[in-house]
Amino acid sequence: MDTFLQQIINGLTVGSVYALVALGYTMVYGIIGLINFAHGDVVMVGAMVATSVVLALAGGGAAWPALALLGLALLAAIPVCMAIGWTAERYAYRPLRRAPRLAALITAIGVSIIIQNLAMMFWGRGYLNFPHVIEPVVLQLGQARISLLQIGIIASAALIMGALLLLVLKTRLGTAMRATAQNREVAGLMGVNINTVISAAFLIGSALAAVAGVMITAYYGVAQYTMGFMLGLKAFTAAVLGGIGNLPGAMLGGLLLGLIEALGAGYIGDLTGGVFGSHYQDVFSFIVLIAVLIFRPSGLLGERAGDRA
Repeated sequence: MDTFLQQIINGLTVGSVYALVALGYTMVYGIIGLINFAHGDVVMVGAMVATSVVLALAGGGAAWPALALLGLALLAAIPVCMAIGWTAERYAYRPLRRAPRLAALITAIGVSIIIQNLAMMFWGRGYLNFPHVIEPVVLQLGQARISLLQIGIIASAALIMGALLLLVLKTRLGTAMRATAQNREVAGLMGVNINTVISAAFLIGSALAAVAGVMITAYYGVAQYTMGFMLGLKAFTAAVLGGIGNLPGAMLGGLLLGLIEALGAGYIGDLTGGVFGSHYQDVFSFIVLIAVLIFRPSGLLGERAGDRA
């Protein structure tokens, strides 16, 4: 039971990050039908910028409180990620809105490669180590352990996801987003500025990516220019699991995927003597993706689409 509780804690922590990244995928897909495979690399840039800021401040000799360091790292990472998201939408994706979907998909992969190589040129090929600025305060729950950092990640992700739902359901911008997702042409005829709405979706998704990047690098302690590839694939899997285009589905999918990985790595690793342990936890993510695509392509909360006559 203690092992189960520990894996639940670990799964919710990582799943919260997956959920934030998956929201960026699902917002863009829900509005313009594009799978933005460069989104994981935006998370990577957020992680690299945040780590660089913390390294610069922590190495300056001044004693900064941990919350101040994280806050400044976020203030630096969010505008950079939003600028990348806006630039990609304006100059790479907008000209292809009426092109076949395959053209936009290939362009997204190209944008991903460009971001990775620019990050490699700027930060190098090596790993950036996130300084130990957060006190390792650990609370005991029986034999299970949960750190204040894990509590902060889970609580912050829950607050951000709740705020995003309120934005989409209760504001004029959210109404415009939902109208654009239903029918772009009709929304435009009703006075909705389609370009502004789509840009806003990219900006919000990129800001969430920056927050996820800070969380993941603070949790694991390292950042590297290729880290966004696998993280992006897992977040895409989470979006598909929950029902891509569905915001609550992205949240549910991210949390479930984190739990599946943690429980799979914990229990199956023990049963196989460590052969299929934490080093193979990525396998569980893609088994889930294959199973969802075979048995329920619309996802857990997605609507089944009827065949058109």
